[in-house]
Amino acid sequence: MSKFGELISANVPVLFNFFTDWNEDSTSMHPVLRDVAAALGDRAKIIKINVDKNPELSEALRIKGLPTMIIYKNGEMKWRQSGPQDGNSLITLLKQYAQ
Repeated sequence: MSKFGELISANVPVLFNFFTDWNEDSTSMHPVLRDVAAALGDRAKIIKINVDKNPELSEALRIKGLPTMIIYKNGEMKWRQSGPQDGNSLITLLKQYAQ
């Protein structure tokens, strides 16, 4: 989990997408997140975390619904939401925290 600590400390917003391969809502977000990453370039980071492969982190963050998205910046959680999200809304949110 020390790598997670490094990731959340970034001075750009970091969007974590907690997902599983067997959850349809989770997998439907992959192309949306690719578009978000392409739109924002180096102004934000997008990191996908498979909850089946990272049970300790998922438990520590109390991930219940999938997908769950969390935005961190400078070590602080800024936003959290479960369920599929709209790409444009995510871009707007990340731009807001990128300033």
